[in-house]
Amino acid sequence: MSEYYINTNDIKEFCPRLKVGDRVFLSGNVYTARDAAHKRIFEMLDSGEALPFDINNAVIYYAGPTPTPEGLAIGSCGPTTSARMDVYTPALLDMGLAATVGKGERSKEVIDSIAKNSSVYLCATGGAGALACRHITKCEVIAFEDLGCESVKKLTIDKFPLIVGIDSKGNSIFER
Repeated sequence: MSEYYINTNDIKEFCPRLKVGDRVFLSGNVYTARDAAHKRIFEMLDSGEALPFDINNAVIYYAGPTPTPEGLAIGSCGPTTSARMDVYTPALLDMGLAATVGKGERSKEVIDSIAKNSSVYLCATGGAGALACRHITKCEVIAFEDLGCESVKKLTIDKFPLIVGIDSKGNSIFER
């Protein structure tokens, strides 16, 4: 297994060489979005509205950070269960989404879409949100502020530790 230090601006070019189990230390910008935010994003798409961020080559982190303590960029920011976003993921991948970050297994439809679009699914360690926040240097709410922790946030991350859970060929770390 290999180790990669990747900037989000370059993630798409790295996707074909990443393999299940590889360690990735990701830096750059990612966007948080969970269930409620995904629902609103698709309502915007259905009504022809511009999205709050460019999906093409973006990375979405399935997280709902806790309130920010004084002196930190963000509160605890661990991954949420990715399967809850599976209904939305294939369409976003078809729009150019480069990668998703979360925890847990993905549906066959998502795995097939990851392979079709040569993207990746990166896994963050569940239950380690207080440690993960140490790799987040900036947090800015960019959409749906009324959703609180489920608002869309633009995070700047630095060497955020991840593992390739599903690679661009459709291989899954969850296969038994």
